[in-house]
Amino acid sequence: MFDFGPSYRVLVVDDQATHRTITRKSLEQLGHRVVECAVPEQAAAVFKVVRPDLVLLDVEMPEHDGYWVARQLRAIEAGGWTPIIFLSSHHTDEDIWQGIHAGGDDYLAKPLSPQLLTAKLHAVHRLLQLRLKLLERSEQLREANERLAHVARHDALTGLLNRGGLDQALHEALQRCRHAGAPLSVMLIDVDHFKAYNDALGHVAGDAALRRVAQLLRDACPKPGDLAGRYGGEEFALLLPGTPRSGAMTLARGLLRIVASAAIPHPASSVGPHLSFSGGITTLVPDEASTAEGVLLCADEALYAAKSRGRNCFYSFEMQMDTAEQRDLLRGV
Repeated sequence: MFDFGPSYRVLVVDDQATHRTITRKSLEQLGHRVVECAVPEQAAAVFKVVRPDLVLLDVEMPEHDGYWVARQLRAIEAGGWTPIIFLSSHHTDEDIWQGIHAGGDDYLAKPLSPQLLTAKLHAVHRLLQLRLKLLERSEQLREANERLAHVARHDALTGLLNRGGLDQALHEALQRCRHAGAPLSVMLIDVDHFKAYNDALGHVAGDAALRRVAQLLRDACPKPGDLAGRYGGEEFALLLPGTPRSGAMTLARGLLRIVASAAIPHPASSVGPHLSFSGGITTLVPDEASTAEGVLLCADEALYAAKSRGRNCFYSFEMQMDTAEQRDLLRGV
C-alpha cells in the first residue's frame, strides 16, 4: 500500500448515508479529514466554506447528479483547481467522458476498493505537488517580469523613470486627464552648465550630482500621482496630473528655492557658485488633439526660453515668456 504522505481535507458528496460512511472510514484510515454533504444542492455552499483539498463526488443522486455538482464547483473556483473524483457504479467509456467533460479528474467504481482508492489519492497527491511547483514557478516568473519591467522603465543612475518610462507615463496621464477634464502640467528641467560641471569635477562627481538632483525632484513632487523622470543627460521632467498653471508655477518657485538651499558647489557655472536649474512649463486640459509629442515640444520651447534669458529660472509656454510678470514670479534668487 502507498504512503500517501500529508493529511488532506476531503469533501464527500453522496446522498446515501451508507456510502458516505464507507468512504469516510476508508479515508480516515488513510489519515485524511472528511467533511460530508448529503444534498447536492448544498455542495457548492459547503465547498466555499470548507475549501477542501479533494472532492469525492457521487454521480447518481436525485434532482441534480454529480455532473451538475461538478460544474457548480468549477464555476466557484474561477481559475483554481481542486481535484474531483467521481464515484459511480457505472463506469463505461461514456460515463467517464461525461465526468471529465463536467470538470472531474478521475473515476472510481463502487463499491470502493481501499487499495484502488489509495492509489488514486497517491496520484492526486503527485498532481497537487506538481501544481504547487508550477504556481511557485509562475510567481517567480511574475516577479522576474515585474523586475524587468521596472528596469526597462527606470534610469539606472537616478532610479527615476527613464525616457521610455516618461513617454508611457505621459500618454497615460493625457488619457486620464482627458477623460476627467482635468489639467495636466509638464516641466522640463535642465541642470545649468552641467558639461562644465563634469569638465571641472569629473564624471564621478557629475553622477553624484545627478543623483542628488533626482532626489530633490522626487521629494518635491507634492501629490501621489506626480512623477519625476530623467529625460536624458542632465535633463529631467516632472509630470503633474491635476495641477493647473498656478500650481505648476508655485512648484517651480519652490524648486528654485530647494536647489539653492541644497548649495551644491558648481565652480564652472556662469550663473552662480552653486548648481542651478532652468525649466520650461506647459499646462493644458487635454482634448482629442493633444499629443505627448506636442506637450513635450511646448515644454521644450519654454525651457529654451529660460536658458536664453540667463538660466536659473522657469518659463511657462502658455504665458508670454518675455513678460515682466514671468520674470518676477519665476526668476531664481
